[in-house]
Amino acid sequence: MFLIGFPLLIIPLAIYNMIVFLTPGVQWTDRLTVVQMPSKAEWAITFGDVVIAIALFLLFIEGLKANRAAGKPMVDHFLSMLVLFAAIAEFLLVKEAANSIFALITAICLVDLAAGLAISGRAVRHRRAIERLEARAPEP
Repeated sequence: MFLIGFPLLIIPLAIYNMIVFLTPGVQWTDRLTVVQMPSKAEWAITFGDVVIAIALFLLFIEGLKANRAAGKPMVDHFLSMLVLFAAIAEFLLVKEAANSIFALITAICLVDLAAGLAISGRAVRHRRAIERLEARAPEP
């Protein structure tokens, strides 16, 4: 798969930056659509909601990538760390990124890195336990 080393959470960051810098009049609270719920309540979906939903879906995909058996997990972790550092820097230094939507995207990047490291660490411990058991097993 060609996306193995590509940090997918760059996508919501890019979408955010494209909306902010290419369409400066758009507000994150602007409604994209309204969904009529069975309870007769109206659910207003905003630009910010859509970007957060995309980021959460991509976080799920990143979790699946972290669970794969093969690959280069250290490269993936390094790239995830770069994305997180870039998001933190943008949040702190760019006026247009100093809001709750971008803070949530940055938090999603942090969860991606932490979960990837935890999953990889557990996989390494599991592999070592299997190797120890195989080393102790009698030869047939």
